[in-house]
Amino acid sequence: MENHVKTTPKDFFLYLGTMIALYVSVISLLALLFQYINVLLPDALDYRFAFQGYSAGIRIAIASLIVIFPLYLILSRWLNKDLARHPEKENLWIRKWLIYITLFIGSIAILIDLIVLINTFLGGELTGRFLWKVLAILVVVGDVFIYYYLDLKGRWQEKVKQANMIAWVNGIVVLAIIVAGFFIIGSPADQRLYRFDEQKVQDLIGIQSQVVIFWQDKDRLPNDLDETKDPIKSFAIPTDPQTGEDYKYNTLGPLTFELCATFNKESRDQLRSQARPYFFDEFFFDESWEHGEGETCFERTIDPDRFQERDLRF
Repeated sequence: MENHVKTTPKDFFLYLGTMIALYVSVISLLALLFQYINVLLPDALDYRFAFQGYSAGIRIAIASLIVIFPLYLILSRWLNKDLARHPEKENLWIRKWLIYITLFIGSIAILIDLIVLINTFLGGELTGRFLWKVLAILVVVGDVFIYYYLDLKGRWQEKVKQANMIAWVNGIVVLAIIVAGFFIIGSPADQRLYRFDEQKVQDLIGIQSQVVIFWQDKDRLPNDLDETKDPIKSFAIPTDPQTGEDYKYNTLGPLTFELCATFNKESRDQLRSQARPYFFDEFFFDESWEHGEGETCFERTIDPDRFQERDLRF
């Protein structure tokens, strides 16, 4: 009987699309949970986390779940209704092959991830992070494995209400996990304000470099920022990207000056590291650019012994 069940193009692409949506959803969910664990249980030895931050990874994972996970639920419900109308489709080759492949991949994923996590643990990662990540993998991948194992046994065709309840519970859990992300990275409006603030810091770093270069060339600080303009180097003094106003610059002494800007939010932990790709010089990287909400001024003092002979022209 199994060989007489015909697989239509519609069946093929529906089952294939459902499994692809499932894989993307599982990967995104695990990535999101891992980022939450990194945030809640930070490790000072985690170089990647310290320098790359966490908001970008959380945003990508949330975006993937918002788009792909509902698609998976819709396709799954569609296929389950189709199976209820046509029970013989349980024997479709594409259905059985994809379920067996999913079970195989799930088993391999659990084994590989456990090996990687144990290796990381032996390398000195915090025990709490290790245990929570192991638990996340076991719960998420284990849930998928058990569901599709029982699906092969025909359980969900016999217990439709139980299958629907599981779908609702999983949907609510994923929604709660997504909402939790907004408490960590903030709303889209908050993210825009953070981006404005980060651009302001980058602008101040650029202005600071030009002030130091001017001091090297002229042996004095500029009286105002207009003096640092250099058409040959194509340097134009940046303005506040949010308001269009000029940044404040004041001289406080022969070697001391300050730069001021108005910020929307208190600086995030990874703000200092974000300057590094643009200015590798230790002078710029070592200076603190942490700020609070509102106007903040950064006082800088040039050390002549340190910078007299250094070429800061980029």
